Amino acid sequence: VQLVESGGGSVQTGGSLRLSCTASGYRHSSGVCAGWFRQAPGKGRERVASIRDGGTTTNYASSVRGRFTISRDSAKNTVYLQMNSLKPEDTATYYCAAGWVGYPARPVTDFLDSSGYQYWGRGTQVTVS
Repeated sequence: VQLVESGGGSVQTGGSLRLSCTASGYRHSSGVCAGWFRQAPGKGRERVASIRDGGTTTNYASSVRGRFTISRDSAKNTVYLQMNSLKPEDTATYYCAAGWVGYPARPVTDFLDSSGYQYWGRGTQVTVS
């Protein structure tokens, strides 16, 4: 299983970026919860957003709700994070993660922190100035 992030870069305050996470070795499906996390220098890893249940269930950190949107394209086996109205405090390395929902399905709360995910990408840098 491999997750590869792309789309990071440098942007000015108020700008937008779209991150992509393409998976190989498994399918982004209803059996998988995909998430985006971020980690700023000297800080812990923070969950940003997650998507599961075939894309019908999404969850956002309060710090990004209303500005970021997580989505998935099953045909491309890719999960996206559209980031609008970016702020300097959004500067971090962003990581894509995936975890098995299982049967019976694990609750949404299982995926609110990094321990719920089995697979991780290497990250992509986002810098907002």
